[in-house]
Amino acid sequence: MSELIDTLSVDAVLDATGLSCPEPVMMLHQKVRDLHAGGLLKVIATDPSTRRDIPKFCVFLGHELVEQQADGGTYVYWIRKKLD
Repeated sequence: MSELIDTLSVDAVLDATGLSCPEPVMMLHQKVRDLHAGGLLKVIATDPSTRRDIPKFCVFLGHELVEQQADGGTYVYWIRKKLD
């Protein structure tokens, strides 16, 4: 884990383990909507398609993908919601 991630304090966690496309991104969309502007969301997923879908989600909607990591079939993302 990077030093950056060790110092980050998340505002919410979305556990999408065991879910497959399109569920993780659908749940992410709702979770981000409920988060305050500038809030940090940690997403945990096991679907490999999230490696493609979550970065595209962030670019399309203007959120910042702060960090992403993969560890043996588990994918973790830290997303900062755009400022309104």
